[in-house]
Amino acid sequence: MTERIHNFNAGPAALPIQVLERIREELLNFQGTGMSVLEISHRSAVFERALNETVARLRRLMRLPDDYQVLFLQGGASTQFYMVPMNFLSAGDVADYVDTGTWAAKAMKEAKLLGHQVHLAGSSEDRKYSYIPENINFSRDAVYVHLTSNNTIEGTQWPEFPSTGGVPLVVDMSSDALCRPVEVKPFGLIYAGAQKNLGPAGVTLVIIRQDMLDRVKVNLPSMVSYQSHAAKNSMYNTPPVFAVYVVGLVLQWIEETIGGLEAMERINREKAARLYEALDSHNFYRPLVEKKSRSLMNVTFRLPTVDLEKEFVSEALAEGLGGVKGHRSVGGCRVSLYNAVTLEAVRDLTGFMKEFVRRRG
Repeated sequence: MTERIHNFNAGPAALPIQVLERIREELLNFQGTGMSVLEISHRSAVFERALNETVARLRRLMRLPDDYQVLFLQGGASTQFYMVPMNFLSAGDVADYVDTGTWAAKAMKEAKLLGHQVHLAGSSEDRKYSYIPENINFSRDAVYVHLTSNNTIEGTQWPEFPSTGGVPLVVDMSSDALCRPVEVKPFGLIYAGAQKNLGPAGVTLVIIRQDMLDRVKVNLPSMVSYQSHAAKNSMYNTPPVFAVYVVGLVLQWIEETIGGLEAMERINREKAARLYEALDSHNFYRPLVEKKSRSLMNVTFRLPTVDLEKEFVSEALAEGLGGVKGHRSVGGCRVSLYNAVTLEAVRDLTGFMKEFVRRRG
């Protein structure tokens, strides 16, 4: 295959074509250094400037108050599953977790492995994670409430975040960060692996409020302490230089090409509406999520038989529509509509879906 396809992969996922072209243009000589960004020192003035510009752009896009710090860490969002309880929970402390899918359950498991008290405040496991729970039993004395904002495998998303009575929210936004504006004040900490909506694999965004940073436990190993990374502007050790650079380009694309998060949300809602309309217009396609909990980012569905699903995935790829196979743990089909996925891609996909129904329905 010599031409690019429409990429609906769940992560690593699509990047804006403008960003890829910019990377290509700058790859051999980054900002006049005579070196690739893959080669420059993370201590150099040119990289420090790029890092600070990326942080400043994120602050503008998310309207972050001054009491939030932005960190770029390694280890993926899965490392945050244990860093969060390690930093904030001491003996006798309780943390609330809401289980809405695979990654939420894994975060809860890691906290339990460390011996901390974990209170299951809500769950949607009873209906195969097909909805976002509304009846949540928060603890009175929880240190934080952990949520997964968008469930990549199951295809659910919090339409709005619950009121916790002032308890800080700690939210895994790996698969929907910057897909829409959010009011950040209730969040004590936000973390997100970059490889879905922000950039390439290899860097994790952490946004932490100062009061949470102040309560980080002492005597932690330096690499797992948020204090270590905050004190050194994400350069306590060598950061993932290339990945941070690409995140900066993606944020520039959102801000300058798309027009900010409000415009990004309008595009994302239009993409999702087109795809859900195609799914709902014929009972051949069977969405797996209750309507009010449907994700803007990950759309999951089944076809009448497993054989038809295999044919759907194979024929879609032959038409230049890649990445529509469901996660191996649940099967079926999944279409990821991250920020970089275009309306044109969705139009081509829905056209293929109509034709597939005509031939196979």
